Amino acid sequence: MIHMRIPNHPSVESFQLSKIFHALSEPNRLRIVRSIASKGEEVCTYYSYEFNIAKSTVSHHIKTLREAGIIKVRVDGSQHFYSIRMEDLNNRFPGLMETILSINSEFY
Repeated sequence: MIHMRIPNHPSVESFQLSKIFHALSEPNRLRIVRSIASKGEEVCTYYSYEFNIAKSTVSHHIKTLREAGIIKVRVDGSQHFYSIRMEDLNNRFPGLMETILSINSEFY
């Protein structure tokens, strides 16, 4: 039997603005977040194809975004599904994600 490790999600109280900004400062991570926000829950392998990024690099980006508190992971069998922690982020930093997501992509 294979045991999948369930990823740790930081508590809302532990969210740090500096970690969120650091995670979103990398253009591919911001693209991943924008994609998840526009499509809802997504699987990781999708980004390897859409953004032409190595799967290991996508995994690193996903880990950085998860550890910053931006995304959450839901595991279903061997699939990992990702979504934005919009409610949690709005509780901690009201309006932050809406502002970031509304910025025109020509600026990054």
